Amino acid sequence: MNTLAHAGPGPWILFFPIVWAVVIVTVVTALRRFGRRRHGGPGGFGGPGAPRVDEQSPIALLGHRFAAGEIDEDEYWRRLTVLEEQFGRRTDDKGRRR
Repeated sequence: MNTLAHAGPGPWILFFPIVWAVVIVTVVTALRRFGRRRHGGPGGFGGPGAPRVDEQSPIALLGHRFAAGEIDEDEYWRRLTVLEEQFGRRTDDKGRRR
């Protein structure tokens, strides 16, 4: 006589949830990695319609100087206005950048 009662599904019950978790993590990791390359930048920010900013452009260099504290806010806005006029940054009818 078999005195051992079958107590349930056993440890194999964890097999399928673990497999699905591995599949989901793999898909999310692959999408994040390829999404970063497609949208530009290490964070994947910008989206498909966002313009790419050249790190050596005068506007980007001005932003770096302001962030480093080399110029104050008034100087930053004065120079940015001149650069936007020269390089033709687009604004809408209310003066906001597009």
